[in-house]
Amino acid sequence: MVATDEVRAALDQQMTVEITTIGRRSGQPRRIETWRYLAAGRYWLTGSPGSRDWYANLLAHPEFTLHLTGHDLRVRARPVTDPDERVRVFGAIVPGLSWAGSLQSWIDGSPLVEIELD
Repeated sequence: MVATDEVRAALDQQMTVEITTIGRRSGQPRRIETWRYLAAGRYWLTGSPGSRDWYANLLAHPEFTLHLTGHDLRVRARPVTDPDERVRVFGAIVPGLSWAGSLQSWIDGSPLVEIELD
């Protein structure tokens, strides 16, 4: 898992990404489109409050493929469950989303993983 400057530049520019996870029950690859966020100089995957299959898959199998234009990277998900860290990360992400609703609803009910590049 090596993050070159070129890969980081691509990730900085590409908010919509595709990821391939391994199904927690099926063991089969599952590819979806989602958004990546940047906060505190690190990259995150999250979604509006509610359960997500991709998150459950990453809890079971943290290694996944991040598909960027010109790059398919094997990376690792670090689920964020610490309440203080969730407040800090969502506090940086949610206020910039006009459609997001309340910050507290995201803290309480949204999946959150850090994309570990190296």
